[in-house]
Amino acid sequence: MVVILIETSHSFQAFPARHPHPSEAGTAPTGTMGAVPIPTAQYEPWMRRALKLATTLPDPGADDPPVGAVIYGPDGTEIAAAHHDRERTADPTAYAEILALRQAAQALGTWRLTDCTLVTTLEPGTMSAGAIVLARIPRLIIGTWDKYNGAVCSLWDVVRDRRLNHFVEVIPDVLKDECDALLDSYLDSPSNLARG
Repeated sequence: MVVILIETSHSFQAFPARHPHPSEAGTAPTGTMGAVPIPTAQYEPWMRRALKLATTLPDPGADDPPVGAVIYGPDGTEIAAAHHDRERTADPTAYAEILALRQAAQALGTWRLTDCTLVTTLEPGTMSAGAIVLARIPRLIIGTWDKYNGAVCSLWDVVRDRRLNHFVEVIPDVLKDECDALLDSYLDSPSNLARG
C-alpha cells in the first residue's frame, strides 16, 4: 500500500493513496460503505439495456471503449440512454454517463435528477462521477470496475465522499461477467494492442 504524507501543523498524518479495490478488500462497495450486500437481479434488465448500447457504436472502427449508460426515472421509465462517443464527436467530454445526464436534464427540464437511477456498464471516472454528484443522482448501478480510471472505488470514491454535498448509493457488479467480457474484448482488440 502506498501512503501519502500530508503536513498538518508541523506533524505528518498518513492517508492511504487510494481506496482498496473490491478484489483486494474482499467485498464490493455498496451505498452503505460495504456493510450490507444488495441483491442485484432486479437491475439486470436495466444493465442489459446499457450493454446493448455499449455494443452499438455508430462507427465500429472508432477507438471509444464500449460503455453504455441509461438513466431511469422513479417509475422505471427510461429517460436517457447513451454510449461513449468521444472519437466521432471529437469531444473529450462525450462519455456515456455525461451524455446520458445531458439528455435526462433536457428531457426533464432540470439539472437536478433527484429521483433518477443511472446505470453504467463501467465504473465512471472522475469527470463523470463528479457530474453524477452535481446532478444529485441518488443511485448508481455499475457493471464492472475500472482499475485504471475508476472514481467510485478503484482509485477514488468521488460519489461517496462525505465532504461533498451529495452522497450516491452504489450498487455494483450487476451482470459483472458480461460487462467484464465486453471490456476485455475491447482491451484485447488489435487496435488497442497496437497502441500499447
